[in-house]
Amino acid sequence: MDKRSVEIPDIGDFQEVEVIEILVKTGDRIQEEDSLITLESDKASMDVPSPRAGTISKIHLNVGDKVSEGRLILDLAEVISDSKEIGGNNLDGNSESTVSPDKRMSPSGITGDSQKVTTNREPLQFNKADLNCEVLVLGAGPGGYTAAFRAADLGKKVILVERYETLGGVCLNVGCIPSKALLHAAKVIDDAQAMKTHGIEFGTPSINPSKLTKWKDSVIGKLTTGLSSLAKQRKVNVVIGKGHFLDSNHLQVDSEKGKEIIRFEHAIIAAGSVPVKLPFLPEDLGVMDSTGALELQEIPETMLVIGGGIIGLEMATVYRAMGTRITVVEMFDGLMIGADRDLVKPFHRHVSRQYEHIWLETRVTKVEAQKKGFKVFFEGKNAPENPVMFERILSAVGRTPNGLKIGAENAGVSVDEKGFIPVDSQMRTNVSNIFAIGDIVGQPMLAHKATHEGKVAAEVICGLKSHFDARTIPSVAYTDPELAWAGMTEEEAKSQGISYGKGTFPWAASGRSLALERDEGLTKILFEEETKKIIGIGIVGPNAGDLIAEGVLAIEMGADATDIGASIHPHPTLSETLGLAAEAYEGTITDLYLPKRR
Repeated sequence: MDKRSVEIPDIGDFQEVEVIEILVKTGDRIQEEDSLITLESDKASMDVPSPRAGTISKIHLNVGDKVSEGRLILDLAEVISDSKEIGGNNLDGNSESTVSPDKRMSPSGITGDSQKVTTNREPLQFNKADLNCEVLVLGAGPGGYTAAFRAADLGKKVILVERYETLGGVCLNVGCIPSKALLHAAKVIDDAQAMKTHGIEFGTPSINPSKLTKWKDSVIGKLTTGLSSLAKQRKVNVVIGKGHFLDSNHLQVDSEKGKEIIRFEHAIIAAGSVPVKLPFLPEDLGVMDSTGALELQEIPETMLVIGGGIIGLEMATVYRAMGTRITVVEMFDGLMIGADRDLVKPFHRHVSRQYEHIWLETRVTKVEAQKKGFKVFFEGKNAPENPVMFERILSAVGRTPNGLKIGAENAGVSVDEKGFIPVDSQMRTNVSNIFAIGDIVGQPMLAHKATHEGKVAAEVICGLKSHFDARTIPSVAYTDPELAWAGMTEEEAKSQGISYGKGTFPWAASGRSLALERDEGLTKILFEEETKKIIGIGIVGPNAGDLIAEGVLAIEMGADATDIGASIHPHPTLSETLGLAAEAYEGTITDLYLPKRR
């Protein structure tokens, strides 16, 4: 074979394999082992690497061609034989990386045509890496450790880089898990108080913040210890330190021990997000984000929650049950923007009786630290005329991704101005051997989304034909009452011009909810009128987060109203409200009297 020609190498028993992606173009200067094309059989997809470095003069293949061993891929105008070898890779100071997926998904979830990315990189000044792996995962949150474990299960040598001493990321250490532990404690307090109407009275609870925190930390400890054991069982090498990319095959990890350079074949970015910081808030221990609020060092008399979203309202639920007088300020005209208003209404009505104030369409303009708290100034439709004093402030106005903090530009990875990394449905970035998952690829920033994305990325790297193509990602607010929704909301259906019908079942007609003395709940299901298939579901009431799973499965499976309504649900349960909502849509319900639809 002419040294200037590049052919399909030995690809095993595969014959007539389809070319699904061409990763280079005429004129590109490529390095040895750079991916040229992607092939896909009925069992797996694979990238074909270049056996040598050079400049491409002609490409002989098109997407859709069927190829076998020996088929000509491209010609090289020049063959580079003296490129510097760095850490096992041939990299040149003027090398151009033009690898990109055919399609890319923006952080907003909109798929569009990809753009070739060209990056010029100077030669790296080191001779070899300290560690080598097939798959490197940056970030050990739910998405990161899932990706690492899945890749290891599929036979890859994996290194998992995490900046903190324990695995689990924000969710396990300072998010989902500790907040749910404290929310359970809050529920016990509220339930004990509610039993007065049933003839059972308890004394006023005595709250020991120190013991409560130790119990919360013990829950975290059990899970983090379990993750460490799972990593060891899979022989995943965990490296503690802060990682940043040097190029598309090397990552530097800085730690107290010094620095280590890791060479990888593939990388999965799972670097997560951090709370948004409001510039006018003073640097003070009394001003908390969600992480600080979970420490629960003491119970303040008053607290201002800035932000009426899920995180702020969950923490408000905890502190209110502990005895803190809560005020919530939200710049929009409602709480929990994103959920339908008829679902939020029962929650708003319930907490309005518990919170001191809920100021909508109002914003904080200034905060002054005082000896006994903070003087807060407001403006807006419902703003108080004078500043108000609060002992503590919780800022919960969202999170921002870490995409601009990991040296992604050194690897040629595209990052938008907000720090999000665009990916395609296989979680691949514009650089073919680098993937990204979780908060860093866009909304919604949810652990359960990240875990599924992590599996997809790991499986694609290992040659499986996986895609992240979930029809819906459920959202849950673990407040009191809980709120959960999945699929389309009514607002979304209307904005997209979709003809839909809905079935609703009020929990005031549920024997189970009445026995719980929680009749404020509601279950609502949206159906597409033409097909009668479920397109959305929303639930408000105790345990809504557990109940939503049936609706998610129904959406994924394309169930219609009859499928849901005819499925026998146990009685008396809250879960039967889903079947009854479907019956309400079909007009077959007997637990309510609904006039027939004309």
